[in-house]
Amino acid sequence: MTKITRADFEKYEMGIYVPAPILPVSGKGSRFYDDAGRDYIDFAGGIAVNVMGHCHPEIVKALTEQANKLWHISNYLCTEPAIKLAKYLVENTFADKVFFANSGGEANEASLKLARRYAYEKFGSEKSQIISFQNSFHGRTLFDVTVGGQAKYREGFGPLPGDIVHLEFNNLEALKETISDKTCAVILEPIQGEGGIIPATKEFLTAVRELCNKHNALLIYDEVQTGFGRTGYLYAYQMYGVEPDILTSAKGLGAGIPIAAMMARDEVAKTFKPGVHGTTFGANPLATAVGCRSFELVNTPETLNGVKEKELKFKANYAALNNKYHCFKDIRGVGLLIGADLKDEYADKLKEITAECLNQGVFVITAGHSVIRNAPALNITDEEIAEGFARLDKVLAKFFG
Repeated sequence: MTKITRADFEKYEMGIYVPAPILPVSGKGSRFYDDAGRDYIDFAGGIAVNVMGHCHPEIVKALTEQANKLWHISNYLCTEPAIKLAKYLVENTFADKVFFANSGGEANEASLKLARRYAYEKFGSEKSQIISFQNSFHGRTLFDVTVGGQAKYREGFGPLPGDIVHLEFNNLEALKETISDKTCAVILEPIQGEGGIIPATKEFLTAVRELCNKHNALLIYDEVQTGFGRTGYLYAYQMYGVEPDILTSAKGLGAGIPIAAMMARDEVAKTFKPGVHGTTFGANPLATAVGCRSFELVNTPETLNGVKEKELKFKANYAALNNKYHCFKDIRGVGLLIGADLKDEYADKLKEITAECLNQGVFVITAGHSVIRNAPALNITDEEIAEGFARLDKVLAKFFG
């Protein structure tokens, strides 16, 4: 067979993405290797997906053991791995019931449908307004991009679903002026990821919860990126102490295997009766078996406390670089979701900087229009952190030295 190269991408795949000019072929821990044998420190973690790094032996074992038993059987039948994973999630969160899907976008679509259906059945068709926030991101379905607070993702796809309002994030007064008895749901990310690593304040979340209660609206947390250990808590809402009615989870849940979960309180969950919603591949035994092992590895004091310790290391390293190059206006985030926000005068260099990072062998991603985003494996080692920042130092020296 002819050797596959990076150049074949343009020939055979749709131009939806603009991937870097390398071809990764293997990985171990928080390093991966391209087809030329170069190694890269992975500070992106598959966009907050590879919670245990590349090819963790316990994840590989769970995958191969289940692959030799049963891959797919359909939701006409239930399977032990799916029941086990649902039990794990329910017993460790606010939720009473779980629906498994295949991606964060699908889980968010399900959450929005559930909220609208619940309001319709309990209060009538007039209660349909959904409140979201500017710069939010909730996925790529038509409903998701309409609810998401970034116009660039929904332009050209109209007509769009209606009765959706976007407010300024963390602006309580704007919410007070907008929410009403016609609001069926408020959806938000506890920490906006794609929007620039912007944490909600506890005061804001507490007030949102109170306003939802007052107006019989459901509170939906999109924890696709912030969930599953990313903040040093199983889910970020546990750090704030403010519970939702519905929560979506994906990314790290499968440690790299596509799986998502939409979790809800019993009163809300029972709205989804047979035939109201569904999925072909959701809850398949291969994905849920991996999800179970991922859960067992992540939901431990060792892993979660380790995330909090590594947060301090990342922030200290960025502070040291900033003292040296004076290029960042803010270093923010929680756990291992860290954003280094370039000063306004350097924001236009973001793409050049991330491209040079790859040239120097450290892989980072972006958020917003000026933020270097870090979402590495939760078990990234101190040695990998040190090596990654040594390489990042060389990058910043080229631009700001």
